[in-house]
Amino acid sequence: MSGVEATSAAAGATRGEVEAAIEAMRLQGVHTLLVQFTDLQGVAKGKHVPLQHLQQVLGAGAGFAGPSIVGTGLARTGPRSEYLARGDLSTLRALPWLPGYARIVADGFVDGQAFESCPRQVLRRATARLADRGWTLRTGIEPEFFLLRRGQEDGRGWAPFDAWDRLDKPSYDLKSLPRRAAFLHALREALEAGGLTVEQIDHEDAHGQFELNFAHDEALRSADHLMLFKLAAHTLAEREGAVFSMMPKPFADQPGSGLHFHVSLWRDGQSLFGSGDEGRALERHFIAGVLEHARGLCALAAPTVNSYKRLAAGESRSGTTWAPATISHGPNNRTALLRTLPGRFEWRLPDASANPYLATAGLIAAGLDGIDRCLQPPAAVDDDLYELTAAALGARGIATLPATLGEAAAALEDDAVLCSALGASLHANLCRLQRDEWMAFSRHVSDWEMARYADGL
Repeated sequence: MSGVEATSAAAGATRGEVEAAIEAMRLQGVHTLLVQFTDLQGVAKGKHVPLQHLQQVLGAGAGFAGPSIVGTGLARTGPRSEYLARGDLSTLRALPWLPGYARIVADGFVDGQAFESCPRQVLRRATARLADRGWTLRTGIEPEFFLLRRGQEDGRGWAPFDAWDRLDKPSYDLKSLPRRAAFLHALREALEAGGLTVEQIDHEDAHGQFELNFAHDEALRSADHLMLFKLAAHTLAEREGAVFSMMPKPFADQPGSGLHFHVSLWRDGQSLFGSGDEGRALERHFIAGVLEHARGLCALAAPTVNSYKRLAAGESRSGTTWAPATISHGPNNRTALLRTLPGRFEWRLPDASANPYLATAGLIAAGLDGIDRCLQPPAAVDDDLYELTAAALGARGIATLPATLGEAAAALEDDAVLCSALGASLHANLCRLQRDEWMAFSRHVSDWEMARYADGL
């Protein structure tokens, strides 16, 4: 099934199915649809549509001005100026934190065709390649996030929302965690009502930082779940007067927020990785492909200037960063890019700012390239990679990840496999946006520079 066919199948529904869905929503008090799609930068976008227009949302779709959406590259006039968000009925869920509203996830269409640069369509194309081989990729995504407050009216002077959250090693802190219990419980209830299984919630290794884990699922559904998490968390945090932040590294002296992916390949309901000779070979080749394309994948998994503050190796206030700096893999090795575990691996590169659809699509493309070319990974690493010097890493042939967004964007630009997976238009738009962001950052004169150089030279 092609990506277009798969999308059409998901969008298609009989009149009886639509009427039943409307009635089910009305019984839950729903009167309005939140038609939601995701832009190039991983931000949820959408509009409100009265529930009685569900058939239109599933058919033609809800209309948006294409050029107003980041990264579409669409014209201001003509048939390719209109972006239509066509709902996927399987995602329709009432939103408990927003009574009367139900979210439906949408795919982008332009001029009657699946829009090549819609991130969800990009991931559909990637999962269709797996389906052609009888495979399914399952991901368990672990979002880390901060609850912050603004220290001044101009938005500067950010601090953790909880002023008492200040242990030197705050991981698993059972003093700060209960103080945020109301927010975290409301978030859990909201996600479970949306069809997710929340497995655990903990205080992470930085002040004001938390992590929520939900059960693994098929790759497209996992990405949809992550966007639901973001929608719920933003709204519920605002109600407490806090700012929910997925900025990768808000505090220079503390660890940043990752978005770790637990990855496994399945066929006919059975996990393949690590299962028999075939499964072990597939896992090795897949891992080798991810390592082969690690530099280009940085632009998808760590897509902001701030991302590279997280990826920089070095001590933090709590003693470590928990973010990879090298292209490496190892058994249960949290200092490596890929942490291998029974039946799966953990991809530790993505940070909280990553677009889950594009990061997953890039991961699939890299893994399939490794399988198709029968690539072999380098030797597994048991060492604490944070303790190895640059010379020691070089002697062992362990390369480093890009140090800046500029380097990552250049690597993505040169990666033909990832370009093909993203589509030429999205690939070009993303590289351009990231180059522009890197240039703007490079030209910015910071407070640190003024304090260091203004009267000291």
